[in-house]
Amino acid sequence: MILTRYGEIGVKGKNKAWFIKILRRNIKECLAQKGIEAQVRKRGERVYVETDQVKAALDALRYVFGVTSYSPVSEAGADIEAIKDEALRLSLADGLDATKSFRIRARRVTKDFHLTSPEIDRLVGGHVKAATDAKVDLSDAADVTVYIELIRENALLYAQKIKGAGGLPLGTEGKVVALISGGIDSPVATWLMMKRGCEVIPLHFRQNEVEHSKFLDNCRVLAQYAWGSKIEPLVIAHEEVFGETYRRLQEIGAERWTCIFCKRAFLQKASEIAEELGANGIVTGESLGQVASQTLENLELISYGIPKPILRPLIGLDKEEITAIAKRIGTFDVSIRDSQVCRYLPPNPITRGNLSKLKGIMEQLGLNPKGG
Repeated sequence: MILTRYGEIGVKGKNKAWFIKILRRNIKECLAQKGIEAQVRKRGERVYVETDQVKAALDALRYVFGVTSYSPVSEAGADIEAIKDEALRLSLADGLDATKSFRIRARRVTKDFHLTSPEIDRLVGGHVKAATDAKVDLSDAADVTVYIELIRENALLYAQKIKGAGGLPLGTEGKVVALISGGIDSPVATWLMMKRGCEVIPLHFRQNEVEHSKFLDNCRVLAQYAWGSKIEPLVIAHEEVFGETYRRLQEIGAERWTCIFCKRAFLQKASEIAEELGANGIVTGESLGQVASQTLENLELISYGIPKPILRPLIGLDKEEITAIAKRIGTFDVSIRDSQVCRYLPPNPITRGNLSKLKGIMEQLGLNPKGG
């Protein structure tokens, strides 16, 4: 059996049951799609996975959003001698010997058991120490920790806590259109919104096969985490969305504004798609100050008049932090493959535009100065 834990779901009040229901659904889908036969049950405030394929299930659960951590557990009856023996077995399996330290952490989820948590700690700890001569260390620095949870007439024991993906269950926080290029940042931004429970519609503006291929491969990586939803990539030709505007910018001598108007064209198209597909917002991989189009002044211009909310989960992260997440989730190796520079990139892009100038150029281009 595997004990799974959820974090902030536990403070959702009257909505908690609904969040747990979605979490259980997503866990079931993940395991079923990987060919793992299992029962996913709620017992008290916990969600348990019961399966004969424990190792495979442990590997799979790290991809399910909403699971903060999980542990393979063993059961012992509510008998202190049985608990002592199982705690010793787990300790030895985790490598405990006379050269290492350990601690016992008991918790009575229900108060049916006749001993208190400190009494259980002392009795079980004494048994383990007598058998191994290991040092007792009650701090987090202990080499081995055996956890005991007592629920009614049952004791669950475990010695491992495996970190999960965390966040909220996918499908609990609406749907977004995610603008994804072939670079490092946008797949990370998309993953972070999935972690917050959002279903995502990946959208790529295709300019060349190199970046398009990386986009599709990163969508496959993201799909590993998409339990409870589906990753269905959308691709639109870059030229179709921005080509005419680019030529007009050249004609009026405003080529320095190319990146700003390109980003605006992307967001406007994404808004239309979001409206059509019932999405509530747009996700971008922008990080404040990282490139010319991402100064605060230019972000204001890029966002001006866009009808859907623009979500920028990377806005306060630096490149090192973003790269660390990309490596952890598996998109980094795809994103750093050979790249092809945008053919519209001007030699000297505007870095700190102003709204008055933007409106003036929009009027010259025949665009709606209120954001069209």
